[in-house]
Amino acid sequence: MGIITILWEKWVEFRRDFYKITLAAMIAPLMYLLVFGMGIQTVSHGVPYLHYLIPGVVSLTTMNGSFNAVAQNLNVQRLYEKAFDQVMVSPTPLWQFMAGQVVAGSLRGLYAGGIILLLVWPIHTGLIFNGFSFLVLFLNGAVFSALGVVVSFLARSHADVPRFSNYLIMPMAFLCNTFFSTDNMPKGIRNVVGVLPLSETSGMVRHIAYGESWDPSGILVLLAYLLLLAAIGLWFVYRKQNL
Repeated sequence: MGIITILWEKWVEFRRDFYKITLAAMIAPLMYLLVFGMGIQTVSHGVPYLHYLIPGVVSLTTMNGSFNAVAQNLNVQRLYEKAFDQVMVSPTPLWQFMAGQVVAGSLRGLYAGGIILLLVWPIHTGLIFNGFSFLVLFLNGAVFSALGVVVSFLARSHADVPRFSNYLIMPMAFLCNTFFSTDNMPKGIRNVVGVLPLSETSGMVRHIAYGESWDPSGILVLLAYLLLLAAIGLWFVYRKQNL
């Protein structure tokens, strides 16, 4: 019931701010597609660059949407509204609170990615987005929702969340197999960037979109990140650190 309560709260918030959330989810990815995809007329990996770009932009959109939905809101609730104090004294198990935040954030990210797919659908690229694509995107959103929970507890002020975003989210948005392949990087950097969650997500979604065989072991990598970040988040919650 605790998870359902959190999801209901996020649903009410989503309905209230529907237009704001939708417009915010559209602007940055559309700029990427217009500037890089249509402004740079080239071919990458044997396909038009726009076709290469779309899976990467959809992946990074789910990352941004999930992280921001959790990190910003939970940070404000914890530091300013003091709403988390009510959660601590409520009968809701804290792990359910954590799970609800992760699932809700992942759904928010999936919604943002779905908007981009709807916007590019009239282009008729021939790219394939099926159930496996959405499973990978959902797990990607869950990973960054869990990261958002961790960041919200590490942040000591509202200004700290954008700083963490600059340190973690922005580099991944540009480097992790989104705008260009990690194969073009020096070997040492490529090895590090290649195992980051967004790199795994972009690679799997792109292979599925091209109708190529893809390595499902990337799902295990995402699950490993999710379990690790969820464990850290639960440690903060149960130890009541930084409250």
